[in-house]
Parts: sequence; C-alpha cells; structure tokens
Amino acid sequence: VLLEPIMKVEVVTPEDYTGSVIGDLNSRRGQIQGQDMRGNAVVVNAMVPLANMFGYVNQLRSFSQGRANYTMQFDHYEQVPSAVAAEVQAKYA
Repeated sequence: VLLEPIMKVEVVTPEDYTGSVIGDLNSRRGQIQGQDMRGNAVVVNAMVPLANMFGYVNQLRSFSQGRANYTMQFDHYEQVPSAVAAEVQAKYA
C-alpha cells in the first residue's frame, strides 16, 4: 500500500476567477469541499495531494492576474490511486 500526503487547501479569489480555481484544483486530483463568501471574495476549500501542488502558486497568479492567494496545511495520508501506484512501482522496480 502506497500512501500520499493530502493537504487542506484554502484559496481566496475574486468571484470572477472561481471557475478557473475549481477547474485547476480538480485537474490536480483535488476534491472540492465547498465554497463560501468572505467579503467580496470567494473562499474555495479543497483536499489536494501534495505531489500535485508543486508550482500551484505560479499557475494561480497567472490565471487570477495576481489577485488570488492560497494557504495549505497537512490534513491526512490517503492511499494512492492504483494507476499512480503502478506508475511509481514501474519507475522504481
């Protein structure tokens, strides 16, 4: 069994970029937990594998024109999907 760290991610973005934020998190194997309003901004909460978060800040700044920001913290470990586990095993076997 191969485990990976899952991060709790909170993205604060202007409403115009909410769709882009959610789409990008989904493409990183993220699971959207919900979204709320905070003043004029939207807060998107998600669980995302740490391995898929590298380089996220550059992508986020790019599509939000530097207006969105995020925080992340470790939440738990989770079993890696079988396709990813097979890829890792093939690489190191």
